[in-house]
Amino acid sequence: MTYLYDLQAGAPVAVAALPLLVADLGAVVHAGFPSPAEDLGAKRIDLTAQLVKHPQATFTMRARGDSMREAGIFDGDVLLVDKAVTPRSGHIVIAVVDGEFVCKQLQLRAGRMKLKAANPSYPDIVPREGQVVEVWGVVTASIKTMPL
Repeated sequence: MTYLYDLQAGAPVAVAALPLLVADLGAVVHAGFPSPAEDLGAKRIDLTAQLVKHPQATFTMRARGDSMREAGIFDGDVLLVDKAVTPRSGHIVIAVVDGEFVCKQLQLRAGRMKLKAANPSYPDIVPREGQVVEVWGVVTASIKTMPL
């Protein structure tokens, strides 16, 4: 059995050992003008295989707030966080700042770190001298639920 750790719930969440298969119509969906579907033949894709590359190092967290909205991360989104991915400049990361988890874009320049918000209403985080900031993992996916 594979588990993802949900920090919101404070406990592992089981991911089925079997793949999570959903129908893939193979069609491109245009967000502008409608286009008739040419081929509605459905195959299956495994969402777990698509979204989770390192199962033992992948965790879920729930986004709160709107500081990352311009990066497409909104309040309530479920974030997949992979601790096995080496963080690079430009990655969206989960970092621990003063004991609190934050989601920001990592910027590295000349040996200095900045955690950049994706909303101009929020300040960037530039670690002060002696302040401990740990990049905890890299956000690999944001899952959102549409209102019904």
